Amino acid sequence: MGTNGSTMLEPLRQGLPPIDPASVSSSASCALPARFEAVRGARTFTRSTLSQWDLDDRFDDVALVVSELVTNALRHAVPADSTDPEAPQDPPVRLHLMRWTTRLVCAVRDPSHSGPRTRESDEDFAAESGRGLFLVDSFSDSWGWHPLAGTLHGKVVWALFRLGAEA
Repeated sequence: MGTNGSTMLEPLRQGLPPIDPASVSSSASCALPARFEAVRGARTFTRSTLSQWDLDDRFDDVALVVSELVTNALRHAVPADSTDPEAPQDPPVRLHLMRWTTRLVCAVRDPSHSGPRTRESDEDFAAESGRGLFLVDSFSDSWGWHPLAGTLHGKVVWALFRLGAEA
């Protein structure tokens, strides 16, 4: 990964649970277009990356969480007119997958500064659009978000998966 990529991940690492950033054994990222077909692309990218890392058995849970995070970013964080003059070359949504020996993190960067909101009431819970963060919480070991630092605009929403000691 080039210098630009590791610089991009620095604020992401700062917002994660206490994990030594130097111990990242593998990482991969892809830019996603501001269209809902991007969810399928994110799942395909996740499948090939997990396969390279011998983590095929985790695909179902990780792909479900990736799908929810990307869908939320596209639905709530990407402006209707995504031709932001401040960042014309910058894709609005980017997916990062990072692997440590015992942990996997998927993170989605988007241009919004607003944090993700969960739905509280049973009525909202039954709604299709209210279940995303509940699913993220259910299928990952932990999740969170933080605003990006420096020249980067927006936020990162991340989810962490624990891997078996043998992984």
